[in-house]
Amino acid sequence: MDQDPGRDLLPLLAGAAVAIAGVGAVLALTDMDSPLRAPFALFFLLAAPGTAVGIALRGMEPFGRTVASLSAAVALNLLVAQGMLAVHRWSVRGGIAAVAALSSLILLLVLVRRFRGRTVRRRAS
Repeated sequence: MDQDPGRDLLPLLAGAAVAIAGVGAVLALTDMDSPLRAPFALFFLLAAPGTAVGIALRGMEPFGRTVASLSAAVALNLLVAQGMLAVHRWSVRGGIAAVAALSSLILLLVLVRRFRGRTVRRRAS
């Protein structure tokens, strides 16, 4: 039994973060009255774009990547809010959906770029 007990903690915390973010998005989208709705939705609004940008910046050192991804998450949320206010279409559901869509788009672009890089390297060798 030479296993490190802290080694299994990171996947457990990642799973808990995904569950909390998912519950926050669902509570905000369904407009349910719950005392957990606001903190979980705020966690989703920071975690979804932060994770997508953090995955895109995987070459950086951990502290710099954390600061950059949280800054990008705040900037993305501010841009979505500013855009919704500019067109007079402010809604909580729309904001959650827009942040989720933009975060998914960032993550998809990163995955496509990585997949293309592997394909080019395989053909070259």
